[in-house]
Amino acid sequence: MKDTPIQDYEDDEIEEMQEADLKKLIRTLRSSQKQILELQKSLMDKIENLSRENEILRRNQNETQKLVEQETVIVTRNHNEVKNSIDQMKNTIESLTNRMGEAEERISDLEDREQERIQSDQRKEEIRSLKHIVWNLQDTIKKTNIRVLGVPEGMEREKGLEGLFSEILAENFPGLEKDRDILEQEAHRTPNKHDPKRSSPQHVVIKLSTVKHKEKILKCAREKRQITLRGSPIRLTADFSSETLQARREWRDIAQVLREKNCQPRILYPAKLSFVNEGEIKTFHSKQKLKDVREWDSLASCAPPDMYKHKKFSAGLFPPCPLLTARSCFDFKHPVIACFPHLLLLNW
Repeated sequence: MKDTPIQDYEDDEIEEMQEADLKKLIRTLRSSQKQILELQKSLMDKIENLSRENEILRRNQNETQKLVEQETVIVTRNHNEVKNSIDQMKNTIESLTNRMGEAEERISDLEDREQERIQSDQRKEEIRSLKHIVWNLQDTIKKTNIRVLGVPEGMEREKGLEGLFSEILAENFPGLEKDRDILEQEAHRTPNKHDPKRSSPQHVVIKLSTVKHKEKILKCAREKRQITLRGSPIRLTADFSSETLQARREWRDIAQVLREKNCQPRILYPAKLSFVNEGEIKTFHSKQKLKDVREWDSLASCAPPDMYKHKKFSAGLFPPCPLLTARSCFDFKHPVIACFPHLLLLNW
């Protein structure tokens, strides 16, 4: 019997087959079936392996896709953050640029103002210097003048102002009236315009020939103290510019206190205070210098005798008199000033 494939047998051929052939055919079928089963199993295993691998691949693909999506989200977020940061940086840079521009404008403006201030200070200093020169010129022009205060207006109608001045010399300084060297060069009232609201009479200005004569007359006036014209009190003073007069007036209260203490105060030209302290002549150009000088302590500590008996002093509630220096006395908070307010006369 030939080895014919089982599918090639016809039905009649199968009927005619012998038992041995059938057995052989069955064995062949079983072998084929076994091979088919093995092949099927092998295929199933491969399919299962492929399915498993496919599942693993699919899972890995999903995980990879998730990772990619996550990374994409992160990258997108980071990109947005970077973009926002860049935008913020741009805005910050733009703001800083604007502020720098404003700062430069302000600096330029400040520089211009500083330059203007410097120029203004220079102009003020020049004006101050020119005013000082003008004041000196005015004082130089007036240096031989004597100013007479308190002469009633109209009194000069009979003799004129020069005659009134001769009468003042004769009434108060008989010895000077005979001095023929004292000559009046000019006399007039000041200010030139009459002010009807002014209660006191206009001052009389007498221009003498020399400064020596002026000083001689003023010295005699200081020694006599009380000067009169026909029995009425008048005053003789040096004639200065209005600015010099104002500067000299600022020493008036201080000079009064010093005069009460017998310190012989004098106002020197143009506006310096001079006085005698413990036998020594002191001269000051300004009040501030007077306050700061330590030698002034002896005058500043002139407290009333009963200060030492004061209950606060005995209780040690404020410093003793030796510590009452000029600097502390000028401080209104000093306890001695609180107990003895009249000491504020020293606070200039």
